[in-house]
Amino acid sequence: MTAFVDFQNVWLAYNDALWAQGQFAVEDLNLQIDEGEFVAIVGPSGCGKSTFMKLTTGLKQPTKGHITIGGEPVTGPLKITGMAFQAPSLLPWRTTLDNVLLPLEIVEPFRASFKAKRKEYAAKARALLESVGLGGYEDKFPWALSGGMQQRASICRALIHEPKMLLLDEPFGALDAFTREELWCALRDLQAVQKFNVILVTHDLRESVFLADTVYVMSKSPGRIVVKRHIDLPRPRDLEITYTPEFTGIVHELRAHIGAMRKPATIQAHIQTAGEIAQ
Repeated sequence: MTAFVDFQNVWLAYNDALWAQGQFAVEDLNLQIDEGEFVAIVGPSGCGKSTFMKLTTGLKQPTKGHITIGGEPVTGPLKITGMAFQAPSLLPWRTTLDNVLLPLEIVEPFRASFKAKRKEYAAKARALLESVGLGGYEDKFPWALSGGMQQRASICRALIHEPKMLLLDEPFGALDAFTREELWCALRDLQAVQKFNVILVTHDLRESVFLADTVYVMSKSPGRIVVKRHIDLPRPRDLEITYTPEFTGIVHELRAHIGAMRKPATIQAHIQTAGEIAQ
């Protein structure tokens, strides 16, 4: 089966001068993500996780190598993706409903029919908000919502145009632990129903193991994928699984990989060993 996301020997230098000096943000990225798969990217700060996201959305083109998504080469920004970040970035002068509808006002082919189909789109947005526990908050402004509510609305906004792939860059990092776990479950349920691909960038190893089918560990800059870890825990996963030995064992295994990379003397040996594991 052809991979939905396919990175083949991808390198990125942010400008020609850095390329000439051999200074890359990420190097030799190779990974294949199946359709409907949930992937998490973890690693130390500055390892190139966000750069990977830019490459996946087409916001950056690789210096070397090739990227295909949905069987098509990535040559520019993609319309089949939705994105959400740590800061919800809701527009304060728009209601929750109108914030969620925003992509339909600016992205084709929805933009052309937005006025004629606004009621239909609004009903769809209301149903999406209801599915994440925001029923009854459609007419509230962002300042009237908690941080967790704003992030739920942000995820709905990213999904309103039915993207094939959702990209999440530390979406729950600013939330308290209880709210964060609530949103894990909301995202789990949305993805289980709609079957879109997810690429989640996170520093939270528990989050990655709870949500993902596969976790990739990246090395310190220049970022390389050094570990590919399939998460073979059964689905659907309830929060109780996070207290099991199987779950904590995987978290500790991933933490050990990242911890080893923080020790300068062992970085190269770790990359070589982990690279063999990833093969």
